Amino acid sequence: MTINYIQLSPAHFEAIIHLGNQVHGDNYLDKSSLLDLYERSWSNNINASWVAVLPTDEKTVSTDTVARNTADGYLIGFRLTVAPDRWTADEWCSPTDWGVPKEQVCYLKCNTVDSAMRGRGVGSTLLKKSIVSSQQQGALAGVAHIWLASPGNSAFAYFTACGGELVKKHPNKWQQHSIEDNYECPVCGALCICTAAEMILRFNKLPS
Repeated sequence: MTINYIQLSPAHFEAIIHLGNQVHGDNYLDKSSLLDLYERSWSNNINASWVAVLPTDEKTVSTDTVARNTADGYLIGFRLTVAPDRWTADEWCSPTDWGVPKEQVCYLKCNTVDSAMRGRGVGSTLLKKSIVSSQQQGALAGVAHIWLASPGNSAFAYFTACGGELVKKHPNKWQQHSIEDNYECPVCGALCICTAAEMILRFNKLPS
């Protein structure tokens, strides 16, 4: 099976929104929020966000063919990453505990892979490509908020295996998103009470 990795472009938006909401819950992403993330992925003419696609003749993982088709192929995954100089640490962040200056830390927003394509290294490859792009932008590390309610806590286990270190746990991380944007958590429903693990991935300590 051929998997192609391409830097995110607006041509992928519709497919990303469809897959993102399917995996993370309704209204997790919309055109406005995705456009904002895309624009903030850029720094020094470098884009830190990536997508994974299958050639059109290999789109056998799902019947969702129309919504996930793009000019580059059939979307099976994406990594959204905000450049180190394009985001602001909020109340869910603990910069004094990172050990890296905030201006040299990118934000790893989300890594999403079609459930039928997991276990093939798609998520790891997307992360590696975003790290390389972020390093070219000047990042020394990346911060993420990991969903602790993922099935089997797999998201935390995966990010830890990639070298991520726990900084702090934040209850109700996505609750405001539920209230303001009608986000439907796949675990909690209309009012999310899930806890996020604030984690830092220092690029000089990545597993070999």
